[in-house]
Parts: sequence; C-alpha cells; structure tokens
Amino acid sequence: MKLAEPIVGWRDEIAGIRRDIHQHPELAYEEVRTAGLVAGLLESWGIPVQRGLGVTGVVGTIRGRVDNGRAIGLRADMDALPMQELNTFGHASRHEGKMHACGHDGHTAMLLAAAKCLAASRDFEGTVHVIFQPAEEGHGGAKAMIDDGLFERFPMDAVFGMHNWPGMPVGSFGLTAGPMMASSNTFSIHIEGKGAHGGMPNLGADPIIAATQIVQNLQTIISRNRDPLDPAVISVTQIHAGSADNVIPTDALVRGTARTFSETTLELIETRMKAVCEQTAAALECKAVLDFQRKYPPTINTPAETEFCARVMESIVGADQVVRNITPSMGAEDFAFMLQHRPGCYVWIGNGHGDHRASGHGAGPCMLHNGSYDFNDDLIPLGGTYWVELARRWLAGPTC
Repeated sequence: MKLAEPIVGWRDEIAGIRRDIHQHPELAYEEVRTAGLVAGLLESWGIPVQRGLGVTGVVGTIRGRVDNGRAIGLRADMDALPMQELNTFGHASRHEGKMHACGHDGHTAMLLAAAKCLAASRDFEGTVHVIFQPAEEGHGGAKAMIDDGLFERFPMDAVFGMHNWPGMPVGSFGLTAGPMMASSNTFSIHIEGKGAHGGMPNLGADPIIAATQIVQNLQTIISRNRDPLDPAVISVTQIHAGSADNVIPTDALVRGTARTFSETTLELIETRMKAVCEQTAAALECKAVLDFQRKYPPTINTPAETEFCARVMESIVGADQVVRNITPSMGAEDFAFMLQHRPGCYVWIGNGHGDHRASGHGAGPCMLHNGSYDFNDDLIPLGGTYWVELARRWLAGPTC
C-alpha cells in the first residue's frame, strides 16, 4: 500500500478532528460549528475559503504551481442523523438524538487531510476545489449548493465523491461505471372510504380493505410491469388507519419508498402506481390519491472517470483490492445531483467489519445508520492519499 507520508504522519491529528466532529453532530443545514471548524482549518493552511454556500456549505480552493486551465472538485458531506447513539466511548455524541451514524465525520476528515497535503506541497498543476457539503441525509444539500452557484462560482471539469462502506475490508475500494446508488423517492396514498360500525361493514366502504389490496397490487408493478433486468424496489413502510376495535374508519394512509437505477423505470413506477391506487380503490367504492415525491436521482458514474479512479486506486492498494464492478446499492446519495451537472465518479472505501471498535460500543453491528456505528480512523491516511493522487493525476493530463 502506497500512502502519502505527510498524511500518515498527521493520522492522529486528523483523527482527533474527526472525533471532535463526532462528539458534536449537527443535522441538515445546522452544521454551523462543523462548517466553522472546517473553514478555520482550511484558512490556517493557506487555503482561500467561501462559506455559506447552500446555507452551511464550505468550499476551499487550492491552486497548484501552474495554472493549466484544468480544475477538479472533491466532495465530502458534513451532516449527522437524527438518531440516538448507543456507543459509550469517549468521543460519543454529546447531543441527545443526534449522531454521526453514516461516517460523514470521517468523510470530512479524509478530505481535510488531503486539503492539508495539497496545500502544503502545491506539487500539482491546475486547481482543486474541496467541497464540504451540508444536508446529505434526505435534505438535498448538494442541490442547494448547486442552486447557490457551486459550478458557476467554482468552475470545475469533473467532480468526485467517496463514502465509507462497512463490510468491505479496510484497504479496499469498490466502484462501478453507471448506476452506483439508486434514486430515492417517497410516496403517500390517502384512501378515503365511508366509516361504519365494525359489526355492519355493509353500510360503509372500508378504506383498510382498500389499503391492503393496494399494498398487494403495488408489487405487481415490480413483478409484471418492470423489466426484470432493471432493478427496482417499492417498499410500503407505514399503514395508518382506525382508532377503535369496532369502528371501520373513514380513511387510511399508506406510505413508503420507491427506488430505481433509471429515470425511465421511475417514470413507469410512478405512472403505474397512480393507476393501481385509483382503480383498486374505486373497485372497493373508495377513493385514493397518490402523492409521489422525487427526492434524489440515481447516482450514475461516468465511464471515463470511473476507469481513471480505478487506476488511481490500483496504484495505491493493488488491483486485487479494487472491486471494479461492485454491486450497486439501493441506498441513495445526493451526490447524484452533482453528477447530473459534471462528469465524475462516486466510490466506496472499505470501513471493515467493526473490529476497530475495541470497547465502549453498543450491541449492534457497525453498519451505516446504526446506533453502534463508528467511522474507522485507519481510513484517514488511505482516503486522504486517494484524494491527493486522484487530484494530482487527473489535473496532470488526459483522464483516459
């Protein structure tokens, strides 16, 4: 493994920053302390900083020894999740109901390590924009930064992202061209029936029966309408109805999520869901209204940039530690918005199986969005090195 020596030397310092961020988690668009810490560090390393992009976003600009007209964007997310931490180690969250359970503290730390290294050496051509993004967890911070002029104010030819991935061995990477993460969409179905006595159902129109039939019929979209070679998921996660054992309620509410890797399949799902809901309800003398909300598009890596990233990874850890055609995830990522505007690649870096948590963690697995999760600080030198090598090599010449 070929790691950048300066970053190896800074491992404990950067890990301390990461753990400080972990102790003080901030939710979407509330990352005031985190953004201030990031901006202050960048400025102390001689990096000009723009604050407040997309509410609490931070962008640092590092210029190399020669301006060759090329520029690259490297992005990390900063926000935490609204959930309770189960860990009891010294750097556990100090804020009730808030936790860095997805490793955004580690993503921020890895990019800070790279920024410090690039700023100290300036041994590259062109310009590197380090992007510290707020509100990735369901609130579209990437889109907010874009709407605030990210790509106009900081011109860049390509943009790259990285996420830690529990279960993958430390020292390994994974990526694939095309879809890497799914689109994220939510739906709610309001079903209006006719209330009645539970002992006299013939006098009403039961919205619970309509809801259960709709839930069953929605799965036929996946099994009978969708191309079986195109992955997609419709998951009903909530049903709310009724208030008493002997009362047929007036209405019911069904909620859930739909995930796809293509916009075409998403269009199909939304269209068919509307028809299934309306017609199933009508057959049972009820009325159903579908509210379908598109949140994040699929995260789609461009082929040339994916190949380039794979070569950089292989030069650092060896080809046997890089999974080039890794199975995509039905999870979602708002870096997708950035990839709609610029070519680039989103990759995974192995976070291990949880062995780094020697003590003081909860009973659960070290998985993302789990109360026992913690980022593995051993990734800091590797992730930082990847960012540095990616920037240097991409800015130096052709990407293929």
